[in-house]
Amino acid sequence: MWELLLGYFFIFAARVADVSCATLRMLLLVRGKRFLAAGIGFLEATLFVIILSFVVERITDPVSVVVYGLGFATGNIVGSLLEERLAIGYTTVQVITLAKPLELAETLREADFGVTIVEGQGREGMHPMLHIILRRRRLNELMTIIDKWDDKAFITVLETRATLGGVGMAGIRHKAK
Repeated sequence: MWELLLGYFFIFAARVADVSCATLRMLLLVRGKRFLAAGIGFLEATLFVIILSFVVERITDPVSVVVYGLGFATGNIVGSLLEERLAIGYTTVQVITLAKPLELAETLREADFGVTIVEGQGREGMHPMLHIILRRRRLNELMTIIDKWDDKAFITVLETRATLGGVGMAGIRHKAK
């Protein structure tokens, strides 16, 4: 009995790990991290072959197949949570606020965010738009500052694949490799 339960646990855990690797790999590829993605891909493929052969040996046991599927589903969630925690790369945030946007830009600069101000034409006239490129791991910090300033601000968050130069980037040039 213990051997059977241990087998189910192995199927589930290995599939969670395999699919988590797949999720991370895809997200890293999108962000231009080819070599890191390749390393994770090697681990993913190895795990996949091992777990698949284990399940194929037990293909007549429907519980093994269900546990395999549950591991797949859970792996998607775990992989996306891991990637979110790692917060690799950069993001671009655009902010439109009617609550003293120039003062908000200064507050953000004091918090070491690089802010570019662009004039935007809206339905109700011209408005300053704050354009901020930052490391993804600082996104929550930025959003907290903006939300405290103006909880009705219009905010757009975009994926940023590469950056070259700029203030607030410590003078380092980053680009997809």
